[in-house]
Amino acid sequence: MELYEVMRSAFSARQFTDEPVPDEVLLRIIENARFAPSGGNRQGWHIIVVRDAATKSAIGDLAIPAAKHYAAQVRAGENPWNTIVPTKVDAATIEATVAPAGLVGTYAAAPVVLVVCVDLGVVASVDSELERVGVISGASIYPLVWNILLAARNEGYGGALTTMPIHEEPRLQALLGIPAQVAVAAVLPIGRPVRQLTKLKRKPVGDGMHFERW
Repeated sequence: MELYEVMRSAFSARQFTDEPVPDEVLLRIIENARFAPSGGNRQGWHIIVVRDAATKSAIGDLAIPAAKHYAAQVRAGENPWNTIVPTKVDAATIEATVAPAGLVGTYAAAPVVLVVCVDLGVVASVDSELERVGVISGASIYPLVWNILLAARNEGYGGALTTMPIHEEPRLQALLGIPAQVAVAAVLPIGRPVRQLTKLKRKPVGDGMHFERW
């Protein structure tokens, strides 16, 4: 596919056919995605390829607490997991909320799940002293994550950048044997989408583009 076509049609796929993702395709995806930039070209990425059904199911189970929280906030008219406006939803309500199947079931259903990690010992976090949630470390890993999804789209497959299981990162690290200083940045279910989208809805470029100043 032509580059801009891939960029404009790489949607978040969460429903997949039973068709497997061959090893040679997966290796080709990662072989090309690895050329993503990272701070200082330190390339602190690690990718865990998960095909085992029990492990994929366990990853889905780890997504349940965050998915409940997300769904409860949506029902209350809030922006879920917002760090600026605290939630008014109490813990009991969150616990009683059913986790949406689309947020937790996609891992077990996907032919393969890629757990993308970054070694925090080799990334620059120049915003670590600011009084807000840090985002700069992501500059050294999310270009790779998006390259993977673009490459998957180019190969006729698809996936989604998901983060719900990372709410339980210590348990996820224990499940997959991930060292303590290695953060999980994204969990990508990958497969052949049940339906291939070709047009995506996005806000007009003028709504977010500024010249010289905000």
